[in-house]
Amino acid sequence: MRDAELHELRAQQAIRDTLYRYCRGLDRMDKAMACAVFSETCQVNYYGMYTGSGQGFVDWVWEAHADMQCHSHQITNCLIEVDGSRATSESYVTVALWTKPPETQEIVCKGRYLDRWQCDNGRWCIVEREHVLDLQSTNGIPDISAPNSVSRRDSEDASYGFS
Repeated sequence: MRDAELHELRAQQAIRDTLYRYCRGLDRMDKAMACAVFSETCQVNYYGMYTGSGQGFVDWVWEAHADMQCHSHQITNCLIEVDGSRATSESYVTVALWTKPPETQEIVCKGRYLDRWQCDNGRWCIVEREHVLDLQSTNGIPDISAPNSVSRRDSEDASYGFS
């Protein structure tokens, strides 16, 4: 395998891992992990919800998620194009949010992250993000607590002790 091909494969995997850690950071309410995906100068546009810095977006999400009973974020279908120390990606994202009782609802959002990446000292981070919302639905669900008592929104979640 040529060096250029190996570089591209490593970069693509590093970007995927960063996206996955971002979702984990949001779901475990690990703010440092969620913020680490964005460069200090990153600008994001979540049309109609938030426009501003990456750090500011995480701050905004923290307030919104604090009012949720639970939430889950998944990333799939990552198409990543690498050009040296820069890259672009399109990743499909599904977010499921459960509001708190008494009228618990599930809000499901499906969309895409359009990200521009920069590698600095071996660390890939997002320098620009656009979120495209493709579908959204709201459904009523029974008033129950989190579906699995092992699931936590903090560092006491089972995933932290699993490594």
